[in-house]
Amino acid sequence: MGEQQKTTGPASYFPSIEKKYGQPIEHWMRVLKKAGPLKHMELVNLLKSEHHLGHGHANALVAWYLAKK
Repeated sequence: MGEQQKTTGPASYFPSIEKKYGQPIEHWMRVLKKAGPLKHMELVNLLKSEHHLGHGHANALVAWYLAKK
């Protein structure tokens, strides 16, 4: 059997984010897009305050979102 490649970086948080908050990653990408042109920490704080995500999960989502822009 071939070796599976381990996911690293922000995407490594995605399975636990989906399990804990019950929404697919695409949902969070839409939330971030709708938020408008905010800075990294402004987006993190939005996810934490309005959607009750933990800091690490919010940071991973924002990092992924901004990297894909």
